[in-house]
Amino acid sequence: MDSLSMEGRGPLQSFSDSLAATIELAGSSVVEINAGRRVRSSGVHWRQGVVVTVSHALKHDEDVIVTGAGGLELRAKLAGRDPGSDLAALSIDGGNVPVTKMAEPASIKVGRLVLAIGRADGLAAASIGIISSIGGAWRTWRGAPIDQLIRPDVGLFYGFSGGPLVDVAGLALGINTTGLSRTAPLTIPASTVNRVVDELIKAGKVSRGFLGVGLYAVKVPRRIVEAHGLPTTAALIIVNVEADGPADKAGLVVGDMLVALNGRPVSDTDDVQGALDPELVGKPMTAAIIRGGSPLNVEITVAERPRRAC
Repeated sequence: MDSLSMEGRGPLQSFSDSLAATIELAGSSVVEINAGRRVRSSGVHWRQGVVVTVSHALKHDEDVIVTGAGGLELRAKLAGRDPGSDLAALSIDGGNVPVTKMAEPASIKVGRLVLAIGRADGLAAASIGIISSIGGAWRTWRGAPIDQLIRPDVGLFYGFSGGPLVDVAGLALGINTTGLSRTAPLTIPASTVNRVVDELIKAGKVSRGFLGVGLYAVKVPRRIVEAHGLPTTAALIIVNVEADGPADKAGLVVGDMLVALNGRPVSDTDDVQGALDPELVGKPMTAAIIRGGSPLNVEITVAERPRRAC
């Protein structure tokens, strides 16, 4: 009986010990972020001298302290933030904090065991779960492109935002956040984090185009489509025009129907955001609209999306 009991416990004990070792390993690169006000968040030493965290919890740009394993405190300087993707990069003298190691993108599969790791009061904390769903590329409500939808089924406790999602080998799959969805936590994939961090280190921000309009998807009446040979029945009606914004300066008004931008048909807001490449900021683009039942081309100079905290 005792022998059977010991044999039954062996694999579970080994699994438990393995998880504890993984958390200790991966947690060594995870830091606690203190940005003045007591809003808890975590961060991870993503590359040498660069800590990545979430923008929505970083309430101050100055006097940021990161706390690592063993209570190690380091002063951090904001390199840049991108509210669109909810990411921020901090520069540190991180010689005593290990850099996280990355997982291969192919390892992201539904059902894989994963760990969410954070740091609070100087101590590493973790929760376990699985990757519950994955999907293709998508855009946040602020227009930031995210390479892959990763939805983990893990407990993302208070202070865990900004910490990594890791596999059972302790390799980082991405950064966890509660700031991009009202319904459930998401993981920003490592490939997106790398791209955004590159921009933040280079320029301190990520530029995105901005037209200054509120849009709602509608169908263009067939008689108008047929009368003017329009390529589609889908359009976006303008329901709001921001004062002194690019659309306002170009003369667009509430009730205009946006059909295309630079010749590319637009049928939903994702199409518009996809057309506003960073390279277009400060340059004119042609908006094909329908006003009063008649087609009209309007030239709009694309502005840079204003930087607003999440």
